[in-house]
Amino acid sequence: MNLARRIARWRGIWKSLVVYRFNAGHRRSLRRFYMPFVGPGETVFDIGAHVGDRTAAFRGAGAGRVIAVEPQPHLARLLRWQFAGRGDAVRVVAKAVGRAPGEVTLRVNTQNPTVASASSGFVDAASAGAAGWEGQIWDETVVVDLTTLDELVAEFGRPAFVKIDVEGFEDEVLAGLSPQNAPDALSFEFVTIHRAPAFRALEEATRLGYTRFDVSLGESQKMMFGEPQTLEAIAACLRELPDAANSGDVYCWLPQPRRHG
Repeated sequence: MNLARRIARWRGIWKSLVVYRFNAGHRRSLRRFYMPFVGPGETVFDIGAHVGDRTAAFRGAGAGRVIAVEPQPHLARLLRWQFAGRGDAVRVVAKAVGRAPGEVTLRVNTQNPTVASASSGFVDAASAGAAGWEGQIWDETVVVDLTTLDELVAEFGRPAFVKIDVEGFEDEVLAGLSPQNAPDALSFEFVTIHRAPAFRALEEATRLGYTRFDVSLGESQKMMFGEPQTLEAIAACLRELPDAANSGDVYCWLPQPRRHG
């Protein structure tokens, strides 16, 4: 990698750290938002851990252990450095997550590492000049190891909560999870410029047994509805959102909580 690209990469990482990790208000808001999802000592999977803002929030909300999964090698190293000395409280897994073990090609935006993706559909939609995505360039590819949620459960036990933020690959992540391993609650990101993966992810969530849903837009850390909605209501919400909404997360709950592994 040439010097200019190295500088661009670390400038992008620094920007992410400033926005997501060094903002005290953001940290407090995240911690409060996730408290209802995390009981004392429970395990959480952070799929697409990025620079660790959610990982830190889960720990602050009381999680006993967070499995931070991040396929970008430089971000995985950053996560290990940030959470060094925490023992088993934070485990970093430098892999992508999908429907089956293997390898996958990750497309990386060196100036904006937040939006690295294994979804060609997402990258193509964003690269086509969609509003809010102007100037974004995925200028690097890297082949990374691919694991599944089932494999992570086999290694670390069934979590209480799983957060999935992988830029259009969310349906593939959920396809690698069996109903018996489903956490009590999970969230997956959606983007309005490429909604098909979100609808497929809703189908996967239904297969896994989730029956109650809500939506949080962007970084609001607020639920749109404030009470659980049906699958049909959430699907309609996702269809009707304007493109300007940009992104958000769908939250899914099982009908009854179960004991965790």
